[in-house]
Amino acid sequence: MDTGFDLRKHGGVDVFLRDCPTRAVLELIAGKWTMLVLVALEDGRPMRFAELRRRLDGVTPKVLTQTLRALEREGLLVRTVYPTVPPRVEYRLTVMGQEVGGLVQGITDWSQANIAAIQAARQEFDERAVG
Repeated sequence: MDTGFDLRKHGGVDVFLRDCPTRAVLELIAGKWTMLVLVALEDGRPMRFAELRRRLDGVTPKVLTQTLRALEREGLLVRTVYPTVPPRVEYRLTVMGQEVGGLVQGITDWSQANIAAIQAARQEFDERAVG
């Protein structure tokens, strides 16, 4: 399938093809909780699970655990367990995680800078849809 891109620049991968391995990475990064974890850890400071949970208002422990494990599996996050009683566990982004965290921070900044215009467009759309 020709998607109009020169795939040689990207090692032959084409995100538009369903079996492209980069699709799974994009799906992970595009997830709401993944994006928020990346932004929360983007400054490089390690955080503990409870601290992350408080920072990410509304996330359940199960979803946060799944998100952290997925980020660790992809090499974007490091989980460090300290041999204390009880064990202390910290999470921090890897170099790759910090790179993508910076990109996601840019999206976050854009979202915050444009929220008034987005809300106005949403209201205008909803008024047209009802009328």
